[in-house]
Amino acid sequence: MSNLTIQGELIRIGDTEEISDKFKKREFVIKTEDRYPQTISFELFQENISLIDSLNIKDQIEIYFNINGREWRKSEDTQPKVFNTLVAWKINVINKELNTPPF
Repeated sequence: MSNLTIQGELIRIGDTEEISDKFKKREFVIKTEDRYPQTISFELFQENISLIDSLNIKDQIEIYFNINGREWRKSEDTQPKVFNTLVAWKINVINKELNTPPF
């Protein structure tokens, strides 16, 4: 899979969640500025959770990400459901919002 990127305005930064002593994650949300704007959620894992620390709400950013997918069944008799996660691994600031504090 090639590198996936998208640009948008940072609209929400979540708290770090410690799932276990060895696994941490953090969510953030952007809004694209396309003709039909989209609100998109991304996750950061492990050491990458700090990528968002210096950013502010309203910053214009470019996200490099991978798509993770997994299938889940409630039981053998049920139809499987597929869950997708957009996992960010690099963030570039395009335009920094100077007047808004983080979070």
